[in-house]
Amino acid sequence: MKSIIKNVFQLGFPWQTQDPFLFCVYHLDKYPKGNGELGPDDSLEGRNLGNDFTIKDGYRMYHGTTIPGFPAHPHRGFETITVVNKGFCDHSDSLGAAGRFGEGDVQWMTAGSGVQHSEMFPLVHTDKENTLELFQIWLNLPRKSKFVDPHFKMLWHEDIPFIKYENGTIKVIAGSFNSTQAQSPAPDSWAADDENDVAIWNIKINATGTINLPKAQKNTIRTIYFYEGETIEIAGESIQPNHGIEVDSTNEITLKAIGSNAHLLVLQGKPINEPVAKYGPFVMNTDEELQKAMEEFRLTQFGGWPWRYPDQTHENERGRFAKYPDGTIVEK
Repeated sequence: MKSIIKNVFQLGFPWQTQDPFLFCVYHLDKYPKGNGELGPDDSLEGRNLGNDFTIKDGYRMYHGTTIPGFPAHPHRGFETITVVNKGFCDHSDSLGAAGRFGEGDVQWMTAGSGVQHSEMFPLVHTDKENTLELFQIWLNLPRKSKFVDPHFKMLWHEDIPFIKYENGTIKVIAGSFNSTQAQSPAPDSWAADDENDVAIWNIKINATGTINLPKAQKNTIRTIYFYEGETIEIAGESIQPNHGIEVDSTNEITLKAIGSNAHLLVLQGKPINEPVAKYGPFVMNTDEELQKAMEEFRLTQFGGWPWRYPDQTHENERGRFAKYPDGTIVEK
């Protein structure tokens, strides 16, 4: 009998992915109280500010110097899906769009022909710690969609399907789980065609409980990321946390949590099966296209940066909101 488990691998930073996914990174930073200006109320001595990726005192500043996060940077040729389970992200981009999202919200951004954006992590609480738990997933675009217009979409946590079982919960971010269908993705996404069988699920299994993953379509690739817990069991094999598991998705798969609650992310989809040429924030099909992308960014800055600061943040007291390129504002 063919094994359900195809491969088990250690999770790094970022996590290993398979086509159609390009990249997945998990951020867990236990930021201290805020200083009233959205930065940490803490000394930043001893940090490599501007490139701080080493956990010190429970957190990293990343490319931020006073506020943690990722100041203005470009993307072309793929999509970013940003899942913020805890804490907040302040988004600003070259289209004039902006937002503050978090506490379960998801942002889906199609970079397409090119966009600049910043992703900062405002420490809004001055009376308690500001824990951030965030996944950023890069989903490739096929050749025919590399140059679509950039698109920005919010999936607010109140609207994301959330399945509650006796043994745990499933957050259906993309695709479907049995009969539960996620919200629509961005319109030009590989995930917008049901035939591509793209799904993103964030799963919690209660200790000693089990959850069954349904069968996927033929040729769908599925990877399970076990990022928090004690042990899970799949097909009689025990797996420790901080491991990814590539599985045969044509079988129904039973996941069992042992010892404590288990938290998992599942990425699945049919591969695009096209050449991938990538350099930093650009993902094209050929090296020549990469060179053109970098040259175009040097010349145009993908429309320029309309904000005062590259590490733009929003007002301290601002709640969750989205401002779209057409000027529409949604407050949550």
